[in-house]
Amino acid sequence: MRFQFILSETWTSLKRNGPMILSVTLVTFISFLFIGASGLMQAQITKAKGDWYDKVEVVVWLCPDGSSQSATCASGKAPTQSEIVAIEDVIHTELSDDVSKITYMSQEDFYKNIFLKEYPNGLYEGRTLTAADMQSSLRLKLTDPTKYQVISEVLSGKTGVEEVVDQRQIFDPVFSILNRATAVTVVLAAVMVLVAIMLTGTTIRMSAASRKNETEIMRLVGASNWTISLPFILEGVFASLLGSVLSVVALGVIVNTFVTDWLAKSISWMPFINQSTVLLMAPALILGAMLLSGIASAFSLRRYLKA
Repeated sequence: MRFQFILSETWTSLKRNGPMILSVTLVTFISFLFIGASGLMQAQITKAKGDWYDKVEVVVWLCPDGSSQSATCASGKAPTQSEIVAIEDVIHTELSDDVSKITYMSQEDFYKNIFLKEYPNGLYEGRTLTAADMQSSLRLKLTDPTKYQVISEVLSGKTGVEEVVDQRQIFDPVFSILNRATAVTVVLAAVMVLVAIMLTGTTIRMSAASRKNETEIMRLVGASNWTISLPFILEGVFASLLGSVLSVVALGVIVNTFVTDWLAKSISWMPFINQSTVLLMAPALILGAMLLSGIASAFSLRRYLKA
């Protein structure tokens, strides 16, 4: 009977306070849209890092035929097969714990498998390049990608080695920008959540104040503060539920429109988040919004009923 009464009071409160409920719903929607956006951006960074860092290698560029600015390539000739084997022996001997795989890539292999994919027909800066213009290299797969410095210290300066490059350096600036963008959205989300908590508490307290006579009657007949407060708390939770669900729907539309249907089709070399990511995040957003609303409403009403 008491449960039915609480539901009845909640429904009455919802009908009477439409504008207030709408304001809480909209603020919750905006707040958790920012929270969801920051979460999705971080999920995108994590997904890209996991895919790219698993594939990146340390590239040991071997001296090319012709001039080179490296002192180890002063002879102007590419290393012979025996010199390449000597470099590989150094890796096996001194870096056996750090390097899990060595792959030799000739000029022809680099031209066919990498260069032509990025520059069709071999056209680069107005020139048509051939395999003879490429540079051979050793590709090292590390057991721990963070151990690049060890590899560089051992191999840099070896005869026949022009340069040692860690491919992660190509992606780190991109991740740095994305991390900063995530930080901005997190700050905005935190501000909006604070606003949502304050607005929810104020709205529910105003709702209770507008029905002061009814709450006083409930007190006179022996109703506890919890019984009096619960309809108003449920009112705030319902508004937050609507707002958070709308934010999840909006995030799904954004991901589908701008990521799945646009970026994923335009950029094939990068893994992207999808609707599954939004669905995985949805329960946390919805439950988080309802919990924050319930706490804010309960705290605000507790102070009001004691006044």
